[in-house]
Amino acid sequence: MAKPRAVLFDAYGTLFDVYSVGLRAEQLFPGRGARLAVLWRERQLDYSRLVTMSGDPARYRPFWELTERALRYAIQALVPQAAERWDDYAEAAASLMNQYRHLSSFPENREVLQALRAQGVTTGILSNGDPEMLGIALRSAGLDGLLDHVISADAARAYKVSPTLYALGEQATGLPRGQIVFVSSNAWDALGATWFGYQTLWVNRANLPFEQLDTQPTATGTHLRAVLDFF
Repeated sequence: MAKPRAVLFDAYGTLFDVYSVGLRAEQLFPGRGARLAVLWRERQLDYSRLVTMSGDPARYRPFWELTERALRYAIQALVPQAAERWDDYAEAAASLMNQYRHLSSFPENREVLQALRAQGVTTGILSNGDPEMLGIALRSAGLDGLLDHVISADAARAYKVSPTLYALGEQATGLPRGQIVFVSSNAWDALGATWFGYQTLWVNRANLPFEQLDTQPTATGTHLRAVLDFF
């Protein structure tokens, strides 16, 4: 394989812990916080895939809006009365959306990004998130200034695993896909990037099996530091 010259990271789930909202969710919805966080994430991804699969650009919505709509669904699924009395739950939803702006960052992020920068490796984010979401998350985590590119699905008006979105990485870095490592903790995302032609690292923090679709990532690790092995 070609020696890689750039690394692109998924953001949500890879650099930022999407389930770190669970604590606040538990405070607002006792006994249901963890389930709410999981259902919220599932519906968020479902909506991103649906609008992309529709093939109609008019159905595209920024990721922040899809995240908000997914939360509304999750709350109504777990608290049925919320569908008819949404005003009673709007404040709790706003609190959770604000928490989502400031998701916890995985502890090894800064160390890894600094190590890549010291080696002169081009780095970036390639994410479903819209530009404002990503900017706030990076500043909140203290990671702004450590990445050369912040690439958003907003530029493609399509979400993962659309090749149109993955192609933005080539355009931003000026490198062919075979010289780019894509890093994700989402197995489906690592799969889509592998199909596209990136070298891939799946960060398998939960010790799960990979997707059973006859394709494997280039490498698998249990934390972000595994990307340094490419260099």
